[in-house]
Amino acid sequence: MTKDAVTTWTDAKQPGASSPPSHGKRRMARAMFYTHLWAGLAATGILLLVSVTGILLNHKKALGFMPDVSHVASGEFSDALPMAELTAAAERAVPPEVAAAGVDRIDVRPSRGLMKVRFADRRIMEVTLDIHTGAVLLVGERNDVFLERLHSGEIFGGLWTLLSDAAAVLVLLLVGTGYWLWLYPKTRV
Repeated sequence: MTKDAVTTWTDAKQPGASSPPSHGKRRMARAMFYTHLWAGLAATGILLLVSVTGILLNHKKALGFMPDVSHVASGEFSDALPMAELTAAAERAVPPEVAAAGVDRIDVRPSRGLMKVRFADRRIMEVTLDIHTGAVLLVGERNDVFLERLHSGEIFGGLWTLLSDAAAVLVLLLVGTGYWLWLYPKTRV
């Protein structure tokens, strides 16, 4: 054994000297790094889409994506007309091809005394009615529906609604691998 080999061996065994990381730890660090890198790249696109559409949806009235009707309730909710009668009034207020597409959803706002009937047509028409008189307050397109469907992933088809779930799982993975990558160098000392 040469003097250099002995010195190197004894230096490594001195208190306070760090020993090289084991092969398993290096492999784990590399796996965590690449998992973090690729999960981060995949999550970035999804999170940007969800974030931008979420911001736009939060301000949809101010941006003019959703028609706003200022209306004060003219009676108690218990005095409202039957929903079937209000829906029929909404169907009469739109062109026949829109009414033929059918009703997609109904939104009742008792405190404001109105009901919104959204149709399943291509343009996404909506009729806003007074729930006590049946008077049509507004007929217009809902421009925010595209954003809602894009935000949820629904626009890409049934399986794509899991897009938000995938983004959430990727964020959890990023947090876990990020903490591991942050703590790993501290375990080497």
